[in-house]
Amino acid sequence: MPAPRPSDSALPFWMIALLGLLTAIGPLATDMYLPAFPAMDQELAGGQAGASQITLAAWFAGLAIGQFSLGPISDRLGRRVPLLGGLVLFSVGSLGCAEVTSFNLFCLCRFIAALGGATCAVIPRAIVRDVATGATCARIMSQLMLVFGVMPILAPSLGSLVLSVGHWRWIFWIAVWYGVLALVVVVATLGDTMPREKRITFSATGMIARYAGLVREPVFMSSALINSFSSFIMFAYITSAPMVFEHLLHFTPGQFGAFFGLNAGMFIATAQLNGMLVHRVSLSRLLDRGVVGCLLAALTCLVLSLAGVAGPAHPLLVCMLIMCITASLGFVGPNATVMAFTHHGHQIGSASALMGTIQFSLAAGSGFILGHVPFHSPAPLAVVVMGGGTCMGLCNIWRHACDRRAHGRK
Repeated sequence: MPAPRPSDSALPFWMIALLGLLTAIGPLATDMYLPAFPAMDQELAGGQAGASQITLAAWFAGLAIGQFSLGPISDRLGRRVPLLGGLVLFSVGSLGCAEVTSFNLFCLCRFIAALGGATCAVIPRAIVRDVATGATCARIMSQLMLVFGVMPILAPSLGSLVLSVGHWRWIFWIAVWYGVLALVVVVATLGDTMPREKRITFSATGMIARYAGLVREPVFMSSALINSFSSFIMFAYITSAPMVFEHLLHFTPGQFGAFFGLNAGMFIATAQLNGMLVHRVSLSRLLDRGVVGCLLAALTCLVLSLAGVAGPAHPLLVCMLIMCITASLGFVGPNATVMAFTHHGHQIGSASALMGTIQFSLAAGSGFILGHVPFHSPAPLAVVVMGGGTCMGLCNIWRHACDRRAHGRK
């Protein structure tokens, strides 16, 4: 028997913890196996260096397709059924990754796992918006964005820990058990947060019309792009971190892990601070401060990198600048997400899915760019981060223009 649907304006702690568990699946499955790429190249691809990058492309393709199609499905069927189906798909796909010996089959299994994992990017945000609004929604969303932001930073270290004691396939067995555990907990505890009377009839033309309406809605698109470019910057840092800190700045594995942990702690602190401030300061003002802080830190990092100051001669300076950028993002993602959903409570599944598709597409783009440039200084990372920050700032200006027009009509 499904658990009763929550009717309170805020989620109980156990449900926030469960949604955090679900939200972590995507970034964990994306980054935890990155340290295993050399071993996978040898075992699955006959020693072809870099072949494992294709498996990451298959994962991102599955996430994009899964999220794009899942939104209208969850608006029609509710949250519970698509979430359960997605967890089953994720677990089955991960099981295939843990067992297959063919490279092509592995890519197919990664794609299947991603189709299921997409539900864990879309559904938790939709559930929050189903039962909470305003500052309460922003506070809870801060906690979910905290998980989404921290897990990509910690996942490679967790993957390295698994590799230090076992085979790379263990990483995917962990994913299988993670998915099964989440499935059992959802079945036992989580009811559907979307009432039947609010569900939208599903059709291909209706799906296209809803997405087209969202794309044409400037408040949604400006806020969704701000959040997505925030992820673009975070994934640029994660992708380039081994090259910058280990090869360029000559950090030992212990020093590299310590900095990753410290930087994750900085992000946690600002995301939690944002959750406390939303009851005193407007979401728009907090978002503005995060965007400006990120831009200033990115510009400083770019100028000092091009001047040769921020580099191997001053590794502490590079660390401080990266931490300032990461800390600023703790004020961006949660607030931009809530603002994007403000006028779309009736189709939150579609809105969450479209934003997730844009978010992962841009995040994959930053990794692709930095994976094809040489690193002789932190400048490539600084250029990409500055590009993402500039786009984030322009979208924020667009958002303010939309707000002024809306108030002018009133």
